[in-house]
Amino acid sequence: MSIHKAGRDTTVLSDYLEVPGIGFLPVNAFVLHALEPVVVDTGLSLADRDFLNTLGSVLDPVDVRWIWLTHPDRDHTGGLFDLLAAAPKARVVTTFIGAGIMSTERPLPLDRVCLVNPGQTLDVGDRVLRAFRPPLFDNPATVGFYDDRTATCFSSDCFGAPMPSAELAVADDVGAVPAEDLRGGQLLWATVDSPWVHAVDRDKYLATLQPLRTMAPDLVLCTHLPPAPGLTPQMLDTLTEAPGADPFVGPDQHALEQMLAGFEPAAGAGSRA
Repeated sequence: MSIHKAGRDTTVLSDYLEVPGIGFLPVNAFVLHALEPVVVDTGLSLADRDFLNTLGSVLDPVDVRWIWLTHPDRDHTGGLFDLLAAAPKARVVTTFIGAGIMSTERPLPLDRVCLVNPGQTLDVGDRVLRAFRPPLFDNPATVGFYDDRTATCFSSDCFGAPMPSAELAVADDVGAVPAEDLRGGQLLWATVDSPWVHAVDRDKYLATLQPLRTMAPDLVLCTHLPPAPGLTPQMLDTLTEAPGADPFVGPDQHALEQMLAGFEPAAGAGSRA
């Protein structure tokens, strides 16, 4: 994982996954340095990722007061329980559905849960965070939020895009990506992460973009995109195209077998003394 600042009050904890045939998918968590510090998501659930150690280079985990879980998918919850153990005063911000989904694997301690629905707010000492439902999402428990103090939108999966290289996946500004490449990546991700977008009423879908246009954040922080300052209008215009984008069709079993065959040692190959 790598660490860099985004805007005035936020640190990005950057990671990525290489997805064969698609690219390098950013997987970010964030620290909002409010009076009551907020950790937003907790990284990948992979054994070689030490989220808590990386977080500890940004702030002492004991100081964390809120863990905003934008939704309980495994790429958002990797360090959650380690962080709960290290941050005894922290509470997990989620929804009733989010807590329920997590209970099928490892229940959250309910005395450390704070349920916040879209349209509600959370006071974190020196600012009030406004919860909202992003227009694209892959989990019914998804809740992002807007920080009025810094005009920053934490959008969960919405606006995500696979990157063409690992270096770009952990970049500190998505402006390093050519505009057309970013557009193509965001449309691809929309069809991968939110395939339902092809089946909804287009006008009703477009209406869900309006709150973000009104919000007009200066900075968008997405789990699956490098930080995006000053690009909200362009990115929203891209999302208007999602219903008409080509649906994503993943590899089938035949393609999987071909990929696996490519991993096998060549005939006659072996170790040499």
